[in-house]
Order: sequence, then C-alpha cells, then structure tokens
Amino acid sequence: MLRRLLIPAGCVLALAMPGAADDSGRIYGRIETAEGDALEGFIRWDKNEADWVDILDATKEMKHLDDVKGRRKYRDRETSIEIFGIRIGNERSSDYEWSSTAQAGIRFGHLKSMEILDDETARLTLKSGQEIELTQMSTDIGSSIREIIIEDEREGEMELVWDDLETIEFMSAPSQTRSNFGPRLYGTLVTQDGEKYTGFVCWDVDEVFANDVLDGDEDHRSRKVKFGRIASAERYSAGATRITLRDGQEMILRGSNDVDDDNRGILILDPALGQVTVHWDEFDRLDFTDPPAQVGYDDFDGGGPLKGTVFTEDGESHTGTIRWDNDEEYSWEILNGSYHDADFDIELGLVKSIEKRSARSAIVTLLDGRSFRLSGSNDVDDDNKGIFIKLTDGEEVEVAWDEFDHVEFAK
Repeated sequence: MLRRLLIPAGCVLALAMPGAADDSGRIYGRIETAEGDALEGFIRWDKNEADWVDILDATKEMKHLDDVKGRRKYRDRETSIEIFGIRIGNERSSDYEWSSTAQAGIRFGHLKSMEILDDETARLTLKSGQEIELTQMSTDIGSSIREIIIEDEREGEMELVWDDLETIEFMSAPSQTRSNFGPRLYGTLVTQDGEKYTGFVCWDVDEVFANDVLDGDEDHRSRKVKFGRIASAERYSAGATRITLRDGQEMILRGSNDVDDDNRGILILDPALGQVTVHWDEFDRLDFTDPPAQVGYDDFDGGGPLKGTVFTEDGESHTGTIRWDNDEEYSWEILNGSYHDADFDIELGLVKSIEKRSARSAIVTLLDGRSFRLSGSNDVDDDNKGIFIKLTDGEEVEVAWDEFDHVEFAK
C-alpha cells in the first residue's frame, strides 16, 4: 500500500503552484533491451499508463485452485420463462465452470523490476522482495502491447515493442528531470447520477498528458486540440462533446471516438482508492485542474500480506492473514466491483472494511472514510470463492459468502 495517505476526496493542498512542473509522479526506469542496449528515462507504458498510481492489468495462476474444485462457481440459475402460465425451458441449470487463472492488477509504484519471460508472461519483483508471474490479459503485458515509449536522455524518445524488452528496473526520477509529454492530466469527473471522482485522468483509455490531442469535427472541419488547452469537457449528446478551452472559447466536437459514444471510457486514477472507469453513457462532465500533489515512487512500499479479522453472521470472529475470494492475499492486489454503473478497481491496502449487504453486494469502506456499495463482481457477491483466514496457530478457516458478515483489515 502507499506509505503515506494520500489525498482525501475534495481536499486541496497548497503544495504546488498552478502549472508548476513536477514529474515526480511519472514512471521512470532503466530498460535493458534484448539486443543489450541500456535506456533510461520516463516511461509511457501501453499508451495510457504513465504514473506510479496507474494499474498494470494482467492475469495470474490460481495457487489455491483445489480449494474451489467441486464447488459451484455460480449459484443455480433460472433458464426458463413462463408465458400465459406455461413454463418454457429448463427449471434450473448449474454452471460448474472454473478457471485456473484469475484477474490481477498492481500499481506501478509497487514494482522494483520486471523480467520478460516469453511472449505473454513477465516476472515482477516487488519492493517487498516478493516475486510474481503475470500473464497477458489485455494489452499491458505480452506481444499485444500497443507501445512502450522511453525518454532516454541520449537517444531521445524511443518506441519499443514487447520483443525489444529484456528487463526493466524501476526507480525515482532524478530531481529536476522533465518529460516532453507535458503534465499528467488531472481533474474531477461528474457522472449522470451526480457522483464525483477526482484524480489523474486517462481519456478514452488512451490520452493522459497535456500534450496529447483530442480529435473531433466542428462544422465539418477537423479539429485537433491539445488537452493542456482544455478547461472542461461536457457530454453534449451521445455523439458529441462540448469543449471549453482555458481562454473561454467553446466548441461542439463530433465524429471521433474521443468525443462520441465510441469512447472506450474515462479513467480516474485516485491515489486513495485505485481506479474508477466511467463509460460514455454515464459520463456528464470533466473539469481539468492542476493536481494538489504528485504521488512519488517512494510513497509505495511493495505491499504485504492481508491481515485482519473476519466476522460471521453467527457472531464468530477469526483473526489472521486473509485470502480474499481465494485469490487476493496481498495489500497490493485489486478488489473489483461496480457502483452506479462505474467500474471500480480498488487497492486492497486502501480498504478499511468490507461489509456484506446482500447476496449480490457489499459496502467497501476506504481508509479515508469513503464508502461504496459495490456489486457485479465475485469479489463482492455470492460468486465469491471463499474467504480464508490463517490463524496464528497455523489453522486455516474458510468462511463462505453466505456465512460472512464483515471484515476489518489491520493496518
């Protein structure tokens, strides 16, 4: 988890003058290539990961698969319908499928190094000394990665692909070192439901910097606007966005996935939470501002085992190290769920407690006091594969979701 915490929602810290250059939050490292070259500088990973708070998405092998074999992954489901009193189809069906892999994610700030093993696998060494192997899920790991750009002092900007990589050593950037991409985007997003999320911005799962460009057409003319010029972006319709520039000029842009319903989503990287993804149908407005503070490499500790006390509905309690959903057992790991149609990826080290509210949802409370009722994921509903607690005497206790009441994590 982060060593210092962090920026509570709505808090404004006078740590930087507006517009002051500060790239201490940027991913920085030394890349050894497969051909033996050494490059060092700021790193832009797969186009949309550029800061230590960004999440590397992947999959991992389930180490405890035997604990869930023979158990349904999903409850029995109704597959029949009734029309005019006549039932059509099967009464019940069961899905006994399970996978040997699980979704995984980790914020870049926890990484000490990465070693490329093959076309779809990397070995990560964390600051804690823990080693993990992650495999390709989307485009963050493996040969499908979109691009890796490193700003080397001698060579300039170098674009690499997965096959170019041998090892990466992550580190803090030297003081006063500056990136050519400009400041990282930051702001407050408001949803159609009036929910507000503040943090570092990734637009259309792609643009993250002030020098990145938003594309669109205005009155049949193509416009390319640097994000650094934009004060706000507001959903005008399913197919258009109202852009207000910092000088007060307004324009309605259409005809591009940057500004219409082909937009792949707006990500808010909240240092005290993790990541929130808001899709176009729920997006209302985004106001860009300067970040109150950067989150540097030294603010991450590499994580450690999850610890706490699990309480059952029968009033029992079990204290020890915790394996959540039978696969998350470290504070750097990610808890998934949805709230008001926004997708949450929460670092477990930032969670204070989880309380079951129904078979299909749970209230997740963060260290900063915010709470969200999450659903839509086996992390927070009755598809949960079990909560395992290893007690101090070495005994391991399993609490199933229908027995679970709440957990309080130790910090």
